[in-house]
Amino acid sequence: MSKGIEISQLVFGYKDLKVINNINLKINRGEIVSIVGPNGAGKTTLLKLMGGLLKPTNGRVEACEIEIGLLTPKEKARLISVVPQNPRLPEGMRLIDFVMLGRNPHLHLMEWEGKEDLTKAIHSMKLTETDQLADRLLGEVSGGELQRAMIAMAITQDTPIMLLDEPTSNLDLAHQSKIMHLITETHNQHHGITVIAIHDLTLAAQYSSRMVLVSEGTIYADGTPEQVMTAPIISKVYGTEVEVISHPVSGTPVILTTPNKYPRLV
Repeated sequence: MSKGIEISQLVFGYKDLKVINNINLKINRGEIVSIVGPNGAGKTTLLKLMGGLLKPTNGRVEACEIEIGLLTPKEKARLISVVPQNPRLPEGMRLIDFVMLGRNPHLHLMEWEGKEDLTKAIHSMKLTETDQLADRLLGEVSGGELQRAMIAMAITQDTPIMLLDEPTSNLDLAHQSKIMHLITETHNQHHGITVIAIHDLTLAAQYSSRMVLVSEGTIYADGTPEQVMTAPIISKVYGTEVEVISHPVSGTPVILTTPNKYPRLV
């Protein structure tokens, strides 16, 4: 029996438009999986279906042997933490109070957060370098700082499954590496499942044990970064010529567009 995520014959669409078309996917405990693909391929929709934020048109999603659709919101929140892309958040809320929301699934009815909950939240904020912003309002911080606060809340939530949608989208180069390193460390501590929808193929290859390439709502390739990030596969799916080289430190694939295909500045 699976202790991870199991997706069977998954279909999702809006009226006559199919966004996800008959996807079958199994993710085991201990895996960090990147969902990659062109704009509009269905990455975010697939992530939302995994987290139970959308109801499938057909098929099923199971997490730790439980069908997602049968869980209450609180049960779901104890199992899965989700870091969405560009969510609408209450601008008048303090960052520390926002991060503390991650403890709500673990509290009983009418129970308030305790010292241990606060300690977890502060620890998560230190890890994401947001502890100095604890008393700032959400509406007063930058997009990158808000992104790090959302990851802090997910870490505070302390779940076996973490789903992240473009976790580095609003971050500068230094914080991209720090956050991906932090996600990896958090994953290793829990030995759970981490799924990341991400545009940056090189970053995904560097920090993932497995990559799932989605194209037009279906899985085009699934395997290790070296198996998926080949020039023929990327050129076919993205419609552009690329070169693939090895990262000088990690040895993972680095994707480069072919320079002679584009005009140069003179």
